[in-house]
Amino acid sequence: MKRLAIFAPLVIASPATAQEPVTYPIRTEASPQIPAPVDAPWPGGPIALEIDASDIERRLYRVTQTFPLSPGTRRLTLLYPEWLPGNHAPRGPIASIAELSFTAGGRTLDWRRDPLDVYAFHIDVPEGVREVTARFVHTSPLAKDEGRVTMTGEMLNLQWEKMTLYPAGHFVSRLAIRPSVTFPEGWTVATALPGAQQSGLRVSWAQTDYETLVDSPIFAGAHARRWDLGNSVKLNAVADSPALLQLTEQNRDELAALSREAEAIFGAPPYEQYDFLVALSDRIGGIGLEHLASSENQLEPMNFARWDEFDWDRNVLAHELVHAWNGKYRRPARLWTPDYRTPMQDDLLWVYEGQTQFWGWVLSARAGTQDKETVLAMIADRAGYYSDLPGRGWRSVADTTLDPIVGARRPKPYTSLHRGEDYYNEGALIWLEADQIIRRETGGSKGLDDFARAFFSHAGDGRIRRYERADVIAALNGVHPYDWDAFFAQRIDGSGQDAPLAGIEMAGYKLVWHDTPNTYTKARMDHAKQLNLNHSLGVVMGADGAVSSVRWGSPAFEQGVVTGTTIVAVDGYAYSAERLQRAITRAGSDRKPIELILRKGDAFSTVRIPYSGGLRWPWLEPIVPGREAGLDRLLAARR
Repeated sequence: MKRLAIFAPLVIASPATAQEPVTYPIRTEASPQIPAPVDAPWPGGPIALEIDASDIERRLYRVTQTFPLSPGTRRLTLLYPEWLPGNHAPRGPIASIAELSFTAGGRTLDWRRDPLDVYAFHIDVPEGVREVTARFVHTSPLAKDEGRVTMTGEMLNLQWEKMTLYPAGHFVSRLAIRPSVTFPEGWTVATALPGAQQSGLRVSWAQTDYETLVDSPIFAGAHARRWDLGNSVKLNAVADSPALLQLTEQNRDELAALSREAEAIFGAPPYEQYDFLVALSDRIGGIGLEHLASSENQLEPMNFARWDEFDWDRNVLAHELVHAWNGKYRRPARLWTPDYRTPMQDDLLWVYEGQTQFWGWVLSARAGTQDKETVLAMIADRAGYYSDLPGRGWRSVADTTLDPIVGARRPKPYTSLHRGEDYYNEGALIWLEADQIIRRETGGSKGLDDFARAFFSHAGDGRIRRYERADVIAALNGVHPYDWDAFFAQRIDGSGQDAPLAGIEMAGYKLVWHDTPNTYTKARMDHAKQLNLNHSLGVVMGADGAVSSVRWGSPAFEQGVVTGTTIVAVDGYAYSAERLQRAITRAGSDRKPIELILRKGDAFSTVRIPYSGGLRWPWLEPIVPGREAGLDRLLAARR
């Protein structure tokens, strides 16, 4: 019998040392030195902002801000944005600023970072000083492992909140600012900011407020094109090379249809003009971020040039356009904050993002920017994922709305157990069910379109309108009375429920499993050079057999396969994706275990996985073949 040897220290522990009495105050509140924001203008006047973004070799943004002061000011507190709009979390990359200094009248001023809030800087102002100038460098990551790359040799994505400071104590909407940027020679600039004036390489814009500035990012590049899509919408694209900026008239018309179909759903738009900002690049960091009058979107480089091949990659355009209504104009009450220091509360992200995800699917299909079969495959992919997700047993959708803060989009060893930001896609499937309930009980005369028009249509007064959960319930009852409180309490607040397939089935489709991947899953696997066997063995791996994900409780998991493992052989032969798939198919017939040789670091081991369920990928199929179903009608064009 083997015994566990325990080696105890020979030193006998002495009694615990008594704590020294605490003679200093223990602070648990926010820094008392930082004033709370008030709805009043900055008394000094407009803030001047100059950014030199021309150093594309070193990937640097050199920032100069001048803050005018009211008479008698002796202390200035400046904040770096921490809680970023659209990020739903405190992700301001403050570590990216360097060489920070403050001057007045040619004199360098002393400054110190707040000890309780490291996003705040306190500057002592000498008597008689009427303006303080801040200078610093914001560094774009040079490689992906340093963060999101925002500048390359061909383009940049300037986000104002990442490279500006602002005065504490005021609503950001009450801070007047005059922005200007110097760009590399020959570059084209795109932004929703009005009043652009160019002098040499320097572009300046009309005075605006800081909140609008932050909501108006810039895409600029050496290779750029702009298309007028009509309906007060422009498409602005920058690319790694000129050859990527090709768009057929038909594809342009499909993109133009996005705004028309969106207005058919939501009614009057909250913008006077809307700008899609698109980077066709795999060098700049990925992004899909919403704004009231524009959106930041990174697409794969060949997306326009090989339109059909990259059909799977375009849903972000519809999604971010929907956010102009849902998220920017109508906004969860506590996701709106007076400044970028006040914490955001994410409890209604299942409306903000979940319903937007639903409408992103619908809008893409209705406009034709994605083929209907691609959209069905996307829905199948998500439905299949949630039908086989162990984390749903303990964690509700409501709790995942806090994942932007809790998880911060960092990698997790077992995502299927921990869950992630599932309020997006599980939320969308729940909204599909809500749509189908309304259609079923009104004989098809009403649907979620009616809710969207009543709830999101712009009133025309330029005001942002905030909402609570009770407002959503009331608006739904205005379309069709139903126990919506109980509906969302079960599906959003509850855990351990059945897979969210009811909406799909009510819409005349069913989730089925095939031994070949659907078009969306296959395209994503091919592009990423991955093999996704999540629903069979329970693993996802790269072309070399390196395992990047393991489903909790799956056959592979039960035999000790974990992230970081590399499969080097299958049934006695060198690993290949085709060989592993053949082994899974073989095991479904002869019921013999699949033998894998694994490498973990320098150690090799052999495991035998007793799995005979065959290859499995999710698909959607009509319950009654050949008959138009509710989901077909939902995805059909309205204009």
